[in-house]
Amino acid sequence: MLTIVPICGPHAPIARANPVAKLFAVIAVSTAALAAADWLTPLLLLSALAAAMPFTGIRWRPLLRRLRWLWLAAGAVAAGNAFFAAEQTGTILLSLGPMELGSESLVNGVALGLRVCVAATAGVLGFATTDPTDLADALTQQLRTSPRFTIGSLAALRMLPLLAAEWRQIITARRARGMEGGRNPLRRARLLASTMFTLLVGAMRRAGRLAAAMDARGFDSEVPRTYARVQRMRRPDWFLLAAAVVVSAAAIATSAALGVFELLV
Repeated sequence: MLTIVPICGPHAPIARANPVAKLFAVIAVSTAALAAADWLTPLLLLSALAAAMPFTGIRWRPLLRRLRWLWLAAGAVAAGNAFFAAEQTGTILLSLGPMELGSESLVNGVALGLRVCVAATAGVLGFATTDPTDLADALTQQLRTSPRFTIGSLAALRMLPLLAAEWRQIITARRARGMEGGRNPLRRARLLASTMFTLLVGAMRRAGRLAAAMDARGFDSEVPRTYARVQRMRRPDWFLLAAAVVVSAAAIATSAALGVFELLV
């Protein structure tokens, strides 16, 4: 079964933090980045996240491997919004036939890409350093979420590596039978749709069996549950949450002081 390489060790400082504290820290940083329409605020937040890396115990190589596709998507979002803006404003920097690129459109596209980078990086730092079982325990103990919802979400998260392994198995089995798209884009698209449908059917069947097994074990009962591992908000967790809020506020204040900050409305 395929597994996701952890981006930090189990004893790293960020791994020992309370999952709820990390969740709200991610929300604080992402909200500050997404609420700002300028380029400086998300850039400052991204710089703060990079500066905090050495103190978290995160391994750089697994982190960059996890972020590469998200940052590539952010670059595509930035380029798309810069080149295909409704109106090219500012000084024309590039003109290729009917396609033009204005300076203000480029700045707006870069700002949007930076906001996506901040949200993606903060989300990976928060969730890729958290054990799903610890997250479920913290949600039910600190936030008093419904055990039915929390345990169901935990079971879904545990199934993700199995879905990745099954995807590889389906592709390998079809390749062994000579079912390949080759260089024909239409055939490749049809095979991709067929593979996704096969994976969806298998996932729905597995979900039904898992739900029946969980009901048989009493997960749907209304009896108050006990917890094998108690999650508490300790002083470092409150410090992490306060640091996220302070950094977000400082980034916005710095942008406002320099006259760059714009609120996204």
